Amino acid sequence: MLRQPSLASTGWTITALSLICVLGFYSLGTAAPAGGQPPFANSVEQRAEMVTELREIKELLKEQNAILRQMSKTDASAKPAAR
Repeated sequence: MLRQPSLASTGWTITALSLICVLGFYSLGTAAPAGGQPPFANSVEQRAEMVTELREIKELLKEQNAILRQMSKTDASAKPAAR
């Protein structure tokens, strides 16, 4: 006659199997980036790119301000004089 496993031994078995699965999957993941790439981007290149983009933004703002000045001049000349 077969003996029924106790609830405590079943719990320990499930816990042990769960722990083995978790540790098995843990070792499959890697924290290092693939392909030998450095973990962080090159800060010098990032800074140079930011400076370039800021210069482009500055030029665009100058252009936008010139357009707005022209629009305000044309709007002021188009308005009739107040009496």
